[in-house]
Amino acid sequence: MRRTHSVVTPGNHDGVHLGHRALIDAAKRTADARGWQTLAMCFEPHPTAVLAPQRAPVLLTDMRRRVEILRGAGCDDVVVLPFDSEFSKMTPDQFVERVLLDTCRAKGVVVGPDFHFGHKRSGNIGTLRDWGNREGFTVQLVQPVMFEGQAVSSTRIRRVLAEDGNVGDAARMMTRVHETTGLVTRGDQRGRQLGFPTANLAVEPLQLPKDGVYAVVARVLDEPGAALQHGVANLGYRPTFEAGHSIEVHLLGFEGDLYGRRMRVGFVARIRGETKFDGLDALRRQIDRDCDEAENALQQMDSELVRWI
Repeated sequence: MRRTHSVVTPGNHDGVHLGHRALIDAAKRTADARGWQTLAMCFEPHPTAVLAPQRAPVLLTDMRRRVEILRGAGCDDVVVLPFDSEFSKMTPDQFVERVLLDTCRAKGVVVGPDFHFGHKRSGNIGTLRDWGNREGFTVQLVQPVMFEGQAVSSTRIRRVLAEDGNVGDAARMMTRVHETTGLVTRGDQRGRQLGFPTANLAVEPLQLPKDGVYAVVARVLDEPGAALQHGVANLGYRPTFEAGHSIEVHLLGFEGDLYGRRMRVGFVARIRGETKFDGLDALRRQIDRDCDEAENALQQMDSELVRWI
């Protein structure tokens, strides 16, 4: 049980996008005015992974990173609730009593118009308001945030990343560049032989942009205060070599050994799709052009979108 009252916004909050931030901002205004906590609630794993695994989405952010970003967005704390089959059978009334009132000590609940809860999603905003009237907590409804005529959602962001590689629109909907984190492993050294050494990343199973070449920013996570680096990333199957799928990052102007380090990479702009080249010279010339184009894109990037890397 929490020791202070809260205004809570429950949900998955995957990606912590503009819609989530609108919920957090609304909760924070009420909480700050009353001296309460602004609290985000998340579920781990994603409920669909338990209830319908075949339809479970590829996530934009893992929970550890999501909590970090939620705190940075204004939450005083984040409650992560284990979601399993037993939890899914909880009735709406039990959810309000056990989770909102006992665990969160909620004096306010902030949700979007499609919020449902409890067994088979049988609870809705009307259910919440009935309980709020009895127990003395407020229920605030926040409308979806629109971007280019459509509501911002985690599903939409996944789609623009996977289908179009439109990392620019994804960044604007999340207020930060989409990222991935991975361990630098030894590759086949082809990049070094071409004059463009690359860091091969073994990444977490999260949503990646469509295969192609991207301008990126990167930071080594094992070194406190490590500088933000500019680079070019290739995602795909390397058709020139038929070498299998990989994520390779060439850091512009960097010299050093990165093997065994953890690196976070943020996707700033899509440069081109994957192409098969007739020989190494043609590939080398294209990589040189990719580096120039990436540097141009990185010089023009919005610094606010890369502040989380």
